[in-house]
Amino acid sequence: MLNSYHSLISNSPSDLTTYSNTTAFLMETLPNCNWVGFYFVHNNQLILGPFQGKVACEVIPFDKGVCGHVATTKKPIIVDDVHLFPGHIACDEASQSEMVIPLFYNDEFIGVLDIDAPIKNRFTNEDLKYTQDITKRMFQEIKKGNLLP
Repeated sequence: MLNSYHSLISNSPSDLTTYSNTTAFLMETLPNCNWVGFYFVHNNQLILGPFQGKVACEVIPFDKGVCGHVATTKKPIIVDDVHLFPGHIACDEASQSEMVIPLFYNDEFIGVLDIDAPIKNRFTNEDLKYTQDITKRMFQEIKKGNLLP
């Protein structure tokens, strides 16, 4: 899979293209997911970036929801049942479980990768490792850490 992903992004004309194709690639390769997307840090909150799925929350404060939790702790998390997570933000009512990975560019926290599923207990440690491998490869291609060339 990583070779396919590398081929997809190796000649991307912009970081925006890389981020966008990463969400599409993950949506296609992680079964039973209903949302995959990026949120980027701006003014001490998370702002919606490229994504696949239903319309999403545009702004997430650092102290709200699973993404805000990861923005605060800077550690990945798998939530087996989002309804049991204090302060969960329900952008899509169909979402039942969630995996969020913090993103770092040149050792600076720049945002999160958020992945939702319409079933409980969807994500495994193998999914987490796979997704972290994808983001590691993505940051080998990112040129400026921003969206535009």
